[in-house]
Amino acid sequence: MATLRDIKQRINGVKGTQKITRAMKMVAASRLRRAQENMMRSRPYARKISEVLSDLMLITKDLNLPHFEEREKVEKIAIVLITADRGLCGSFNVNLIKAAENEIYNTYADYQKNGAVSLFLIGKKGVDYFAKRDVKIEASYPGIFANLKFDFVVRFMADITNRYINGEFDKVILISNEFKSVMQQNLVVRQILPILPLEKTGEEEKESSDYIYEPSKESIIKTLIPRYLNVQLWRALLESYAAELGARMTAMDQATENAGEMIRELQITYNKARQASITKEIIEIVSGANALKEE
Repeated sequence: MATLRDIKQRINGVKGTQKITRAMKMVAASRLRRAQENMMRSRPYARKISEVLSDLMLITKDLNLPHFEEREKVEKIAIVLITADRGLCGSFNVNLIKAAENEIYNTYADYQKNGAVSLFLIGKKGVDYFAKRDVKIEASYPGIFANLKFDFVVRFMADITNRYINGEFDKVILISNEFKSVMQQNLVVRQILPILPLEKTGEEEKESSDYIYEPSKESIIKTLIPRYLNVQLWRALLESYAAELGARMTAMDQATENAGEMIRELQITYNKARQASITKEIIEIVSGANALKEE
């Protein structure tokens, strides 16, 4: 049975942990507001550029651009996985890694057996996990969220697009978390190359867009494609970072509550042990007094 000193030390230890989790929750909350603002600013532009490009895809089929063409024979797959740089954010990273493993070992299992699946890992947690697995890591980018800049997106997408056009990959898949609320994230697995038309609602399909091209269709769409790809990845990174902070804030809040509940239980145990110790001492005193009387 634990002594009073042991229980007291455990209470102090849990209180120290509770202070840390409360502080981490406050830090995540303060960063989340800025991350949400950046994320919300990116959404309208990303949505509109997707709509414009989808409309142009229907009337520029004669250009035969490789960015839009589904290849008849898919031989090599590239998977871009966006995880967090840090842990302590609940199941945020676990769900992403499970989704990536599902793509590697289930959806594209045959390709994986032939060594035709390549990983591009953004975020330290994904790098740490897959570095110990039998998978082909094409490139890794740990620690980028500490100083996230659009320049990284431009360089990354230029590299992967050129390699796609040159035939090094036949399909590029992006796996990331989208921010839905502080307590919930949406896991997204989608194809970014070749570019697929935007799925529209019934009302949106009825609307037709007429464009005046200056200087030409070809030059406009070739300019629009890299911007579209850059914006899609940039938005995915902003969404992922906001979702990570929301998940960490929720996890630390729950951890703080759990620590409080543990402190209450330990305090009850301490009080019971202290009461038992006092009762034992009283019994010993009374027994000693009775023994003296009998003498």
